[in-house]
Amino acid sequence: MDYLRLKDLPEDLLPRERLYQLGPEALSNREILAILLRTGIKGENVLSFAERILVSVGGLSGLGKLTVHELSQIHGLGKAKSAELKAALELGRRSVSVDPMSRPMINSPQDVAHMVMEEMRFLDREHFRVVFLSTKNHVLGISPVSIGSLNSSLVHPRECFKEAIRRNSNAIILLHNHPSGDPTPSQEDIEVTHRLADGGKILGIEVLDHVIIGDNRFISLKERGII
Repeated sequence: MDYLRLKDLPEDLLPRERLYQLGPEALSNREILAILLRTGIKGENVLSFAERILVSVGGLSGLGKLTVHELSQIHGLGKAKSAELKAALELGRRSVSVDPMSRPMINSPQDVAHMVMEEMRFLDREHFRVVFLSTKNHVLGISPVSIGSLNSSLVHPRECFKEAIRRNSNAIILLHNHPSGDPTPSQEDIEVTHRLADGGKILGIEVLDHVIIGDNRFISLKERGII
């Protein structure tokens, strides 16, 4: 039986289409890898191919440790794809190893809003993200947590803080958008904020703020006295 090529998969499963529609942060590791691989091999579509690679090497961390020669030994990769993967991994490594002082510094809710406004104001669903900060409030990174209507079942403290712990973050800022354009916090927004702030106190990671993005405007729950 012939494998399904990437373009033969149903549209809602196409990694590239999902990236266009939802953004790269919504994709799984295997979907991102599938985009880089482009095609599968005989008897194995590209998503299955990507998943097999990740499982065989121990996930992304394992993939990043392999030399280009070791990559080329994985069934189906070969020299060309191995070189492309290694180049992509090296670009990722370089992007996170820049001088910490060159990273954005957050001194106010305006700084957070300015950083994400042009992207998040046009999203058609609620995207909840976490901004990780160093001891001097430099941005260490931003991670997606959930997509969809904000509620406590979607936004679990474990998902918010596990990356903060991995990055050795001193503090975090919660961030999400309101597709309606009105950034006024709902009762659910407030309850989720309190829940996560309490979780941060236990872990010793302060929740500095929760910024809600609307259409070219925003609201800081810190400024509203909610945190």
